[in-house]
This record gives sequence, C-alpha cells and structure tokens, in this order.
Amino acid sequence: MGSFRVSIGRAILAAVPLVAGLLIAGMAPSAAAGDYTAAQAASGASVYAAKCSQCHGVRLEGQSGPALTGATFQKFVGKGGTATYLYDFISHQMPADKPGSLSQNDYLDVTAFLLSRNGYPAGTTALSTSDLSSTKLGGAMKAVAVSDNEIVRATPAKNKVYGKLPSGADVTVTDAMLAGAGSDKANWLLGGRTYDNARYSPLDQITSANIGSLQLVGIAQTGMTASFETTPIVVNGVMYVTTPTVDNKAKTMALDATNGRLIWDSTYNLGSFQICCGPVNRGAAVAYGMVYVLTLDDKLLALDATTGAQKWMVTVADASVGYSETMQPTVYGGMVIVGSAGGEWPIRGFVAAYNGKTGKQAWRWDSTDPKTYAGDSYKRGGAMVWTTPAVDPKLGLVIFATGNPNPDLEGAPRMGDNRWSDSIVALDIKTGKFKWGYQEVKHDVWDYDAVSPPVLFDVHQGGQTIPAAGEAGKVGWFFIVDRRNGKLIRKSAGYVAMSKNMFSQPTAKGVVMLPGANGGAEWSPPAYSPETHYAYVLGMDQLMKFATHNDPYKSGRIRLGSAFSNVEPNGVQDGRFVAIDTETGAIAFTVMTPQPLIGGPLVTAGNLAFYGEGDGWFDAVDAKTGKRVWRYNLGAGVNAPPVTYEVGGQQYIAVAAGGNFQLGFPYGDTVAIFKLGSTAK
Repeated sequence: MGSFRVSIGRAILAAVPLVAGLLIAGMAPSAAAGDYTAAQAASGASVYAAKCSQCHGVRLEGQSGPALTGATFQKFVGKGGTATYLYDFISHQMPADKPGSLSQNDYLDVTAFLLSRNGYPAGTTALSTSDLSSTKLGGAMKAVAVSDNEIVRATPAKNKVYGKLPSGADVTVTDAMLAGAGSDKANWLLGGRTYDNARYSPLDQITSANIGSLQLVGIAQTGMTASFETTPIVVNGVMYVTTPTVDNKAKTMALDATNGRLIWDSTYNLGSFQICCGPVNRGAAVAYGMVYVLTLDDKLLALDATTGAQKWMVTVADASVGYSETMQPTVYGGMVIVGSAGGEWPIRGFVAAYNGKTGKQAWRWDSTDPKTYAGDSYKRGGAMVWTTPAVDPKLGLVIFATGNPNPDLEGAPRMGDNRWSDSIVALDIKTGKFKWGYQEVKHDVWDYDAVSPPVLFDVHQGGQTIPAAGEAGKVGWFFIVDRRNGKLIRKSAGYVAMSKNMFSQPTAKGVVMLPGANGGAEWSPPAYSPETHYAYVLGMDQLMKFATHNDPYKSGRIRLGSAFSNVEPNGVQDGRFVAIDTETGAIAFTVMTPQPLIGGPLVTAGNLAFYGEGDGWFDAVDAKTGKRVWRYNLGAGVNAPPVTYEVGGQQYIAVAAGGNFQLGFPYGDTVAIFKLGSTAK
C-alpha cells in the first residue's frame, strides 16, 4: 500500500498468497509416502501456537490473518508443484512483525505442520531444505475434516435493532449538509469532518485550561477484536462505526454518541478475499438515509441508516486477482466515491464513483498511465488508492493519493516513470476525467508511496492566496501543491529520520536505510488547523533492510519482488508527532514517542491536538507548542483517528482503541467516548 508493509509492518497476513484470503473448506491431496515426520509437525504446532496463532487462529481458521487450510491452499500448492515456494514465502515474510527471525528448523517445522493440517501424510524422513523441491504437492484429492469457520458464504448483511435512535435524531444526511459541514459544529459528517479532509473542529469547549477534567463517559465494545482503524461518523447524536473482519465477518454499528449504547448492528459474511495489510476497515460514509461500507471481498454495501437493513450491494472489483477494499468512502453530488486496495498483487489501481441510490457505477479512472510503463506492465502496475479522497467543490475536483507501483522493489519489469503511482492526483468530480497529477517519487523501488490522504488548505505566496493540497509522503516530506494545476509549491523539511542512502537501489544482499517501508507517514491521515496554519502528521522511524528477488508475474498471486525487515536490535524504531508550518515548510515542533505512530490526529479550536499511541495512550497536546496537557490509557493500541462533536451543548471526543496488526500493537475492540466532568470550568 502501498499502505501497509511487510516487516513490523507489512501486514501481509501470513501466507496470504498461500490461501488467497479466507478459504472454502475442503479437500487435501493423498500421497503415497510422507515428506515430513509426525514429530516434526508436532514441533511445528508449538512454533505455530507461539508465533502464528494470534493472527491465523488456533485451528488455522483465520483471525486477523487468513485461514491456512482449505481448497484455495491446495490450489496454490498444486500450482507450485513442490514445497519450495511455500517454505520460501514463510521463511522470508513471516512472522509479519519480524520476518525471517525464526530458525531454519522452525520454518521447516511450521511448513510440516501446515502440510499435516492440510491432509499430507507424515513419513519417516524429516522435511529439509535439500528436499523441498522434491516434496510434491497437489495431486489426487481426498476429503479432510475442517472447521466450520473455514466455510465461507457471501450472503447479504443481516441487521439487528437493539434500541431506538436518540429522541429527535434525524440521520438523513443531505448534500447541503455535507457542503456545509465546515460550519456544522455539532456533527462529524465526513471522514475528515469536511471535504477538505482537515480533521479540524471549531469546537472550543475543551481547552488546555480544563482538559484535566476530561472523563471517560462511554464505552462501546464491538466484539470484533483485531486491528481497529475506524473513523466514526456522527449525525445528530448517532455514531456510525465499522469493525475489522474477524472469523469472516465484519460489522457496521450505530451507537448513541453520548454513551456508546448500541442502537443497531449489521453483520456481513465475507466471501473469499486476499489482503496484504490487515483485516481492516477505516470507516463508513453516511448520506441520503444510508450508510455506505466497503468490504475486503470488494463489495460496496448500502445500509439503512435507521435500522442497518441492507438496501443494495454491488461488486467493486475482483477479489480473486488481489483487489480488496479497506478505505472509508466519501460522498458527493449523489455519488459514493471509492478507491482500490491490494497493491502487493499485480493489479491496476483505480478510483470509481457509484450512484448513491442505485449502486450503478457512474465513472471509473485507472491510475497507471500506459505511456510511462514498459510494454503492458501498466495493466498490473499498482498505484492503488487506499485512503479517502478530498473534494474541492469550487474547482470541481476529487483529489487523492496513490500507492507504489508493482512489483514493489523490483523495477526491471516496469521500466519508466510509472505514473501515476506515488502521486497526488485530481480528477473532474463529475466525470472522473484526469485533470492533473504530481508524482512524488518516479519509478519507486523503495515502497515510498503516497498513502496518507491529502488535506486541502490555502497558502500565501507573493501576496496571493493559493488553494493548495498537502500530502504526507512515506518518503518523509510533506508535499504542498497548487490544487488548480498540481504544480509543486513547496515540500517541507524532512519530518522523520532520513539516511543519506535513502534512494540507493535495493540489492539481493540487502540495503539498510531510513525511512523504512512504512514511512514517513503511513495511511494515517493528517490534520490541519486554520488558526496555526500547521499540518499535524503521525510519523515513524523504522530502520529497515530492503532486499530484492526476482518475482515473475502470475495472476492472483502476490508479487513483491522484495522483502522488508526491521533492523533489530539497536535499529531505530520510534515515532514522531509533527507539526509542519504550511506557509514555510519548516517543522514547528516534534513530539517523540517510544513506538512508531499510526492512526491519525484531531485538532480543535480549543488549541488542542489529539492522537493515540500503540501502547494504549490517548494524548492531547497544545496545538501551538506540542506540550502534552492530558493523556488516558485505554489498554489497547489507540491506532485510529479521533473525532469530536457536540450533543446537547456538550463537546465529546471519541476514538477507537483496538491495536494495529501492521505494527504489532495490542488488540482490543473498544470505542471510547469522553467529555468534561462537572468540575470543568
């Protein structure tokens, strides 16, 4: 992704290409003689329990990682023919937080364990690296008993109503309401609160003077414990959140925004899917009396905003070749605008718009320019659109950021500039026609994609006010362009650590450099305050080793051409909460944190900036100086963007605390709601 990366961060859910997502249960091949021993498989079971089960389930049924048994596994290993690719992938890419960190025997034992659980018989000779290529996989099939959790059925979402909406709550959001979201202090109607994605609120009841009395007043537990990244939408006292996918299911929930009381939930059962970067969903869009949600198996759902009942469902892309959907969509002019995830597969990114009433596609723009890719490599050249676009209604533009080209680190199969990967791009909002683009990194072979969503604001230059767009690149600079034409106005000073060799070509032996493959800034959206003129960015320093390998194209199979791994021990692994002066590009302040930061900030007219940390702390700092004025520990990683809103004259702050797969932060399932206590002045 572009957005999530291998290493402590490449949440390539362990063996993704092996299982192609969550699997249909099934069949296993028979074999005349075993290629591993029962003792070896038993040893592998112990390694699996310690290193793999948290993500893939005790029964290999899949949790935050996909299931590791079933027909798709058999299809994969059958195509490979032998155990070589299976072992190579596991030993190079797993565990996701520390790829390659286990011993050779551990990797062989886990491989044996996977074979045993998929019906391959044990023998008298232990599996070794010398005989991987002669260990035949596939062949005749026989039934194997499997868990019901591995049976996947794509069915309509099922809703359950638990209570009534708050008294007088009207949850029908109109285009006029969305257009006026900037002056609507009470609600949080869009992912970035307004079309400019600024995540700035004019509410000022909570300030540094009284924040000491900010209290936890509501907790909602979703029951879905996995990497939790949702941005809530709040409409007249009703909060809408989405959950990660757990056990092949994902929920959309409506809550009372004052206390977390559950009003309704809608549970969607996913079909087969493939993911690189965690079982995540970053939130819903709400408009026209409906709630719009994207799913990992590439569906766009429209649910009734009052009851959660499904109105319609359409397929956005083909999950079998590697597409998935994790983004929070946005709504404009009767259209639901979506992007595309899955850049670790050899597929082509896109942005598309769908009719909000019917689900019919209005337009679609493909993000790889054929003229800048060698041959036909543009057809599988990546440039995914992972995160929520901004909209400029005055200029009639939808503006978004694009991910890395594919394969990630191997540039030879895609010679050229590879536009419009690693770019800020603007399209005509009504037609989807290309208007302009600015490419941050040409022919990227470092995974330095632009994945943090753009934010819109004005800058001043030569006595003129210029409409601008800013994007916090994983490369470590905040890029500011003129949103009328895409021309670069300035890029900031580096906001994370950068090594002198950061543009060195990766090699098979490996090159160690900063920033790592996570950035810079990952998918975390920035915030912008019109009062300070600062952009607030969550950054990370992760010293990583970049190593290349040849990775031929094959449809439906992940293709990285690379491996990223954190350099530990003694490697840089920390975070930065950074304020960037958009008028000059200078760093206004930096708050260092002991762990990399991922999630997103909130900034308010109360001169406060909020953000979360992976160790459970939810922090508030002075928006001008960065001085911490408040914190609260929620027990699980606070790795989602907070929001603020007003109900009954009271300002509330809400944030999801559920951890992050990509960085290994502790899981939870909580949406926490805060407001000032009675002693506040």
